[in-house]
Amino acid sequence: MRKSAIDIWVGIFVAIGLLAALFLALKVGNMNAVSFAPTYKISARFDNIGGLKPRAPVKSAGVVVGRIANISFDDKTYQATVVMTIEDSYKFPKDSSAKILTSGLLGEQYIGLEAGGSDDMLANGEKIAQTQSAIVLENLISQFLYNKAADSGQDKSAAK
Repeated sequence: MRKSAIDIWVGIFVAIGLLAALFLALKVGNMNAVSFAPTYKISARFDNIGGLKPRAPVKSAGVVVGRIANISFDDKTYQATVVMTIEDSYKFPKDSSAKILTSGLLGEQYIGLEAGGSDDMLANGEKIAQTQSAIVLENLISQFLYNKAADSGQDKSAAK
């Protein structure tokens, strides 16, 4: 009798461990927010997408309104094309803009949509014309260092 009670507790502990591992796998794979609501697809082109990945959120005013469906490279314009699926309940004007943003200093990247003022709404398959690429931290640091070096070079030549 004592051995079967231990077996039951071990079984419960193993089941909880498996559920926790499943939860973590879904969280890491960004699959925890699967929605079956009807959607429409829109696309946008960016010069640099940074670390943006498929299934990353698309947010507007901090609310997740969709997900990134596909990222591809256009070898004619040398830009990345990002296809987003937006829930039908969220409509955006045609003159809306899209930015690649980062949640926190080193957090995940997502697309932020800012609504425009047009009366016409984006439909399935349309493109967002106004985009802002990802800010790459390494580029900012190198630009800062280059500017500092250029400033110190000018200071020395002015002193002579």
